[in-house]
Amino acid sequence: MKLRHARRHIVGIIAIIVSAVVFLVPFAFIAIQALKTAPEAANLDFAWPTQFALVENVVAVFQANDYMLIVAFWNSVILTVLSVTIMVVVAAMIGWVLARRPSRWNPWISFLILAGLIVPPAIVPTAWIMQRLGIFNTIPGLALVEVAYGMAFCILLFRAFVSTIPRELDEAAAIDGAGPLRLFFRIGFPLLRSVIVTAIVVQSVAVFNDFANPLYFLPGSENATVQLTLFNFQSQFQTSWNLLFTNILLITIPPLLMYIFFNRQIVAGMTAGAIKG
Repeated sequence: MKLRHARRHIVGIIAIIVSAVVFLVPFAFIAIQALKTAPEAANLDFAWPTQFALVENVVAVFQANDYMLIVAFWNSVILTVLSVTIMVVVAAMIGWVLARRPSRWNPWISFLILAGLIVPPAIVPTAWIMQRLGIFNTIPGLALVEVAYGMAFCILLFRAFVSTIPRELDEAAAIDGAGPLRLFFRIGFPLLRSVIVTAIVVQSVAVFNDFANPLYFLPGSENATVQLTLFNFQSQFQTSWNLLFTNILLITIPPLLMYIFFNRQIVAGMTAGAIKG
């Protein structure tokens, strides 16, 4: 037993060290480059800066392209709130119905949900459909794209959690005269609090950090999101590495804070439906 416990501790220590190397070292490299002046950052080394220029770099990043970063933060916040709200509410309703009302169509629906996780997105047909609908190059249109890409994961998450909720609650609410909508929003939805927090945090970080979809479906500097502001400091012949890494540091802080403050809720929501479902 002692040998087994010792092995577990060793494995845990090794896992912590590997995680620190994989996640903390790149973040430290970004932070160090953001502290440097342009000539020192151009070396792209891990050396400590001889002259600190973080404040100057932050001011320059915010002032670039007529304060484009501020507009991009606002666009990203609107996009994230809109898409995650639709995603969570609709996925919770679908997951509730799939777990509470089994039918012969459920296996086919589950197949389509899994296909949403496996099948790669089709960029050109999606852009063509959005142009025909008049929602191309709009934040609501991109929000629908984000919802489509993240819906499958959220449905699986909610369905697994709903399977752990006793059906007696549904029967008691039905006896009291609650209809389907009232049953879901007054009884079911509050019980999904932990998995709702998990879905909100995970999908908010995914949407906020998304680079490809805004590049394809939301062109133009006036609609830029935070990830697209990285182009402000890159050109064909020159890259301002100190400003580029400062920009990366600034747009990394919000998702990082979300994971730090909601870490326990994320773990609880991801493991809540592990027994059933």
